[in-house]
Amino acid sequence: MSRGLIVVDVQNDFCEGGSVPVAGGARIATQIAGLVEQTAGTDYQYVVATRDHHIDPGSHFSETPDYKDSFPVHCVAGDEGSDFHPNFAPTADSGKVDAVFFKGAHSASKSGFEGADEHGTPLADWLHARGVEDLDVVGIATDHCVRATALDAANAGFRARVLLDYSVGVAPHTTASTLEDFRRAGIAVSGDTPAPQ
Repeated sequence: MSRGLIVVDVQNDFCEGGSVPVAGGARIATQIAGLVEQTAGTDYQYVVATRDHHIDPGSHFSETPDYKDSFPVHCVAGDEGSDFHPNFAPTADSGKVDAVFFKGAHSASKSGFEGADEHGTPLADWLHARGVEDLDVVGIATDHCVRATALDAANAGFRARVLLDYSVGVAPHTTASTLEDFRRAGIAVSGDTPAPQ
């Protein structure tokens, strides 16, 4: 049995100064980097990361976004905003992240399980091929892409846990409802930082 860590969307556009910033994103990027540096190869046999990678996601980009299904332009493939945040990028580039899964080229694709690596391998297939059964999910944002990724992990048959100390939500009310979604789906929750301070 192997345990894996999924780092969700720790990208410039989702941190302070980005086009769709989440308060506390840069702090979480630093904390996740520390988690990976300390635990890769020990607590976690595999560490993977996801990235929004939009080319033409249609109505997901909007000049009048509802911030649920549509958002301002963000994480455009090849733009600086789509890069890993500098607080996390050195760790991602150090070899301690085993694979990166790109999602949303032509759709919204909130879940990392809608992504594929550079060889076109979907995330679930990659994990199953390596015997991963347990997954911890961290990143940005608890109530959007972390939520979708954790729920899809459970639906794909993984035992999923969300580490709130290494995740940050957009808003307290949507984060609270997300925690209820996790409970109903049988997803474990660890930590006590469910929303931005």
